Amino acid sequence: MEFNYLIETTNSPFWAFAVHDGHDIDKDLHPYLIADDATRLREEDPYTGSFAELPFNRFIVATSRFQLDLNRIRKDSVYLQPEQAWGLSVWNEDLPREHVEQLYEIHDQTFAKIDELIQSTIQDHGYFVVYDIHSYNAKRQDQFESVDTETNPEINLGTAHNHPKWRPFIDHFIQSVRDQNVGLPPIDIRENVKFRGGYLAKYITDRYGAYGCVLSIEFRKDFMDEWTGQLYPEKLQSYKQLLLHTADSLPDFFAHEERK
Repeated sequence: MEFNYLIETTNSPFWAFAVHDGHDIDKDLHPYLIADDATRLREEDPYTGSFAELPFNRFIVATSRFQLDLNRIRKDSVYLQPEQAWGLSVWNEDLPREHVEQLYEIHDQTFAKIDELIQSTIQDHGYFVVYDIHSYNAKRQDQFESVDTETNPEINLGTAHNHPKWRPFIDHFIQSVRDQNVGLPPIDIRENVKFRGGYLAKYITDRYGAYGCVLSIEFRKDFMDEWTGQLYPEKLQSYKQLLLHTADSLPDFFAHEERK
């Protein structure tokens, strides 16, 4: 069974992950799939792979989270029940158990690969930073619903799993977002309002939190129509520039920390 992801490495301690960017479903699973393309696209994080086009190492998943979700623990990584998938029925009752077990094995194998990548980064640089990039829906009722901006920040920064030692870096990142000058109004970035960071962030920080930080960066889907999938290219480009702005500040921040 195919589960496709792209790994690009460079001589950097920084990683960009986009584990929900993909939309592909393995052909062997198509006969058992109930959720249609439009429904799946709405709950995926399209264009987050584009956000991850940073001068970092990159880990971009092309397979849909509806096949296997790397931001869930093993037993919840295949959406077998509606309560695992926003009330949606994803698979019919004929989905073979051997397919499910194979997907669980791929989950194990992929996290073993992530272990290898993070360990190698620590060995080479002594520390790491992960931008764990996502997007989220703020119009749950219909396309014409007004966004409640009090409860849906423009950027929700999930930081709950990080070691307290990374507080200065988290503050630095937040300030670099607020100081941006890429043609956007002031960015409403807040921590742990909608999301606190998922399983990927917890997995990495539980094992390697003394050496690095995971920022789970959730963009509200202002860069697209979350119901139709229509992209707003200028907004997308502005958000990409915003992340590049934050990336530019990282080497100087860590060089200063090392000099302390």
